[in-house]
Amino acid sequence: MPVSSAQESFGLWIGTLARLWRSEIDRRLAVYGLTQSRWLTLFHLSRMSGPVTQRELADAMGVQAPTLVRILDRLQAEGLVERSATDADRRSNSLRLSRKAAPVLQRIAATTSAIRGEIFAGIAESDIETCLRVFETLALRLGGPARPIRAARDRRSR
Repeated sequence: MPVSSAQESFGLWIGTLARLWRSEIDRRLAVYGLTQSRWLTLFHLSRMSGPVTQRELADAMGVQAPTLVRILDRLQAEGLVERSATDADRRSNSLRLSRKAAPVLQRIAATTSAIRGEIFAGIAESDIETCLRVFETLALRLGGPARPIRAARDRRSR
């Protein structure tokens, strides 16, 4: 089955938009000393329920568990993340955000909210919902979750 130019462009746009979006977040969070690896780790950890293992966090972020070690070491040294051995396997660490992480997460949320407000200005909510349905379908066809990280409003409704 031939691939249409629209389908090819769609794939290219997904990668381009992801890079542009993250770059803009990086640029704005840099003034707070937050690199992409640090803010993404805190963001993902904040979206996961309860304490999680390093492996679960790595899986959610799409990285290898050893990749997280230095990032978590630094976040722990700053008092933003707490680690403890899990009950089931003493070799495995359980992670949770500390109270000190709350203002950092507020900065991340405020920054990302401002960016979303700017880039989605003038785009109809129905267009965004259509795009999300397409993303969910593609994610499922690729073997991934339909929703990689639940939005805050989705978590509150449960």
